[in-house]
Amino acid sequence: MGLQKNRGCGLLTKDNTGERVTIAGWVQGRRDHGGLIFLDVRDRTGIVQVVFDQEKSKSFFDQVEKIRPEYVIAVEGSVIPRSREAVNPKLKTGEIEISADALEIFNPSLTPPFYIEDGIDTDENLRLRYRYLDLRRPEMLELMHFRHKILLETRKYLDKEGFWEIETPMLTRSTPEGARDYLVPSRISPGSFFALPQSPQLFKQLLMVSGVEKYFQIARCFRDEDLRADRQPEFTQIDLELSFSTREKIMAIMEGLVRHLFLQVCGEEINPPFKVLSYQEAMDRFGSDRPDTRFAMELFDVSEIAAKCQFRVFQNAVTSGGVVRGLNAKKCGHYSRKEIDDLTALVKSWGAQGLGWMIVTGDGFKTPLAKFFDPVLLDQIREIADAREGDLLLFIAGDKEKALDILGQLRVHLGQREGLVSPGEKKFLWVIDFPLLAYDKEGKRLTSVHHPFTAPLEEDRPLLASDPLNVRSQAYDLVYNGVEVAGGSIRIHRKDIQEEIFALLGLTPADIEEKFGFLLGAFQYGAPPHGGLAFGLDRLIMLMAGRKSIRDVIAFPKTAAGNCLLTGAPAPVFAGQLAELHISPVLREDKKKG
Repeated sequence: MGLQKNRGCGLLTKDNTGERVTIAGWVQGRRDHGGLIFLDVRDRTGIVQVVFDQEKSKSFFDQVEKIRPEYVIAVEGSVIPRSREAVNPKLKTGEIEISADALEIFNPSLTPPFYIEDGIDTDENLRLRYRYLDLRRPEMLELMHFRHKILLETRKYLDKEGFWEIETPMLTRSTPEGARDYLVPSRISPGSFFALPQSPQLFKQLLMVSGVEKYFQIARCFRDEDLRADRQPEFTQIDLELSFSTREKIMAIMEGLVRHLFLQVCGEEINPPFKVLSYQEAMDRFGSDRPDTRFAMELFDVSEIAAKCQFRVFQNAVTSGGVVRGLNAKKCGHYSRKEIDDLTALVKSWGAQGLGWMIVTGDGFKTPLAKFFDPVLLDQIREIADAREGDLLLFIAGDKEKALDILGQLRVHLGQREGLVSPGEKKFLWVIDFPLLAYDKEGKRLTSVHHPFTAPLEEDRPLLASDPLNVRSQAYDLVYNGVEVAGGSIRIHRKDIQEEIFALLGLTPADIEEKFGFLLGAFQYGAPPHGGLAFGLDRLIMLMAGRKSIRDVIAFPKTAAGNCLLTGAPAPVFAGQLAELHISPVLREDKKKG
């Protein structure tokens, strides 16, 4: 084969001086000083400088002169110290270089479409088209290494906790679990389809019925839904389930996993137990079920006060069953009228009718609303809002759920705008006691807030028949700096309760039998109580690595439109393939014209 690599480029130090080594990698840069040519050679461990002396390298110096960036080469030579003035403190290998006496060129390279270096300002689509080049960049390779370490330490921790890693099927049946399925046609069963798993939910519950007791899987999942910066059509979960457990025990094990990952991979100490908030408390205080608690700015309720004022917008909101909620933007009383108008336009874009405001001054309140409130009511607002001179109070009136959501978004916007989050700060918390059921967007039928296999709180079970919207679930979400990174629940393990939930969701007995008969059948053979959780692995790695998009931590991601620019997928297939699958494509008229 010729020269065979025995050292990583970035692992050599002055302690290796005098050793003969063979390194191999890609040429990062080239400098020609006449009789001397310097090459920076890069592999995944780093960069080392190689010097070729024309006198020493006569037999192959003409080859060295042809080498350009991204050529793949191997070099054999001796490690020598650099002169004092040539030391490069920016490199781990900056005190040494390799004096080459043998060279092998494995492959030349075209000029890359962008620089293979960190911090490039290049269109992301170009990077995704040439992802194999993008991944050569040191920061991207380090992210792949970071991901590897997260996976490795996850397996170590869960193995120590007694979990078994078991794979579940990738080809399963389509079930109504929320998002749209990716379907796979069956050649040998014309007209029938497999579905790619949205999660291993049903199979991991069946594993509990099977007596496994503690299962985990680094699971690939697929959901055909609209995409965002932190969402992909195919993604990875740390998926787990355990029998004979409680919500609190599962949460404690997961806190241990988080602590282990941060300590072993990042060298940072995270100290459980994490704070726990009920869903209702999270919404009332922060306007979000995934609150960022790295800064305060909590919401307050002035509905009773607003009902007594003369401002009709506030009055009407309360008398019609709505609320008036607010937040105190501390020390933001300097905002100009234009800045407040800009905030008003922002909340209107989120669905608000308007934005009330009051600036607290030394003489009272500066606000167009002052004439509608008597002094006693203004004093009550000051007390409830914990308002001080220089504060800006902001109010939303209307439907409670909508008002909380809009104020929650406004809170995050102001927190970012005012720089209220310290760099590097990390806050984990659990949100529990979610509603079990809610109406869909059309308000016509009940849907599961998490999924239909989530168990209700025992004390709320009697309400399933009389007041299902007020039933709380045994669900729990883990929130990290305002982002949901994991979610789980105690599951339903009894056939009668699962059937009751399915019926509330509008499924007929025939629907239940067709879609979930295999699960309910299993429940009749001694199903243990069980629960579990799944981490959004890509999202967790993105946050731990300090990146803004999960595409940065996935080797070959899709675009925001769900396309693979590298391979050109999705793409048409041959008519013969479709015929084998008994499929005839039907295009909408607008697609035909396009």
